Amino acid sequence: MTHPKTIVGKDPHRGINIEIAYDTTILSVREIDPDQGLPVIAPGFIDGQVNGYGGLDVNAADVTPQTIIDMSTELAKLGVTTWVPTIVTATEETITGALEQIKRACDIDPATRAAIPCIHVEGPFISDQDGPRGVHDADFVRPLDVQEVRRWLRASGMVGIVTVSPHTPDAPAQIAQIRELGVEVAIGHTHASPEQITAAINAGAGLATHLGNGIATTLPRHPNALWTQLADDRLTAGLIADGHHLPSDTLKVMIRAKTPERAYLVSDSTALAGSQPGRHRTSVGGLVDLAPGGRLSHVGTDLLAGAAATLPDGFRNVIRNVGLELPEALKMVTSTPARVIPGTRPGLGHLRVGFPADFVLITGEGPEAGTITAVFQSGRKVSGGPE
Repeated sequence: MTHPKTIVGKDPHRGINIEIAYDTTILSVREIDPDQGLPVIAPGFIDGQVNGYGGLDVNAADVTPQTIIDMSTELAKLGVTTWVPTIVTATEETITGALEQIKRACDIDPATRAAIPCIHVEGPFISDQDGPRGVHDADFVRPLDVQEVRRWLRASGMVGIVTVSPHTPDAPAQIAQIRELGVEVAIGHTHASPEQITAAINAGAGLATHLGNGIATTLPRHPNALWTQLADDRLTAGLIADGHHLPSDTLKVMIRAKTPERAYLVSDSTALAGSQPGRHRTSVGGLVDLAPGGRLSHVGTDLLAGAAATLPDGFRNVIRNVGLELPEALKMVTSTPARVIPGTRPGLGHLRVGFPADFVLITGEGPEAGTITAVFQSGRKVSGGPE
């Protein structure tokens, strides 16, 4: 008989010190005597939009199950114990192929299956206009088609989120049909009017993909599609907090408008996350420049080409540069995405008995506030020194 392991830390939401007993799940949580030296303990981070990391690319032509398994392993070491592989605009054959490879990875490796609740297909049903389209390949943008979504589901069964631009008259009806398939619809990469945005939400769209990005560079003061999405409490927004996609004051206002219960942080990371500055070629943005400060842009333009930062980077940014308190920032990488991302394991994003033993230790104060120092996934220590 093996005895359960224990770990201690500070619960940032209640301001008390706790001891957690665990194996692959949490067995007990009890309050312990105060100790000012304990790190914060929190659930493992959840990233709802990942294109790649560390040279590994979900959208690469040669993606294999091992690519996905390796990505899952490397992301967990950072503190991202749950993540959503994100496939961008491409041919149906390419999208279907990527879906099949991700599904195979989950079938092969139980740890990867536990880490991936669903797959996000970002496109191809997006704006065909320069600006809102971003760096998605214009040759493969096409009208919203629920039948294609059905074919994706037959190929994998793991499609949980589809990003669409609801700028066409038939968009509400198609969105309603996609929702009937059990797939969440996110609004993004759009030139839709405020009225079309509202119609999409009425039809069942519940998420906004990287709100504030994937939209025209110049908008009317009011009304515009940003105000509509910020104001509607039925819509939960993903936000890229890398310090490049959204200025700090913009990010602060968006979080205040949506609240941490209706906004969550995503990385939108590409394979170049963790890479050295320079010129690179990627499957998402083609030829791109990675600046020393971490800004990733399409060569010859100001268009961002995804992100080179990770979710823990964005988490630290909202604490240090946006001014969020640590408990509020934690909601945006744990409980809020756990609630709105389809397929998440029951209890994910919380430290409660019976829930997954995915947790991180975090420096709570001082210049290193928000820094993850240790990571546990399904009860196994995956980074942070000896167990």
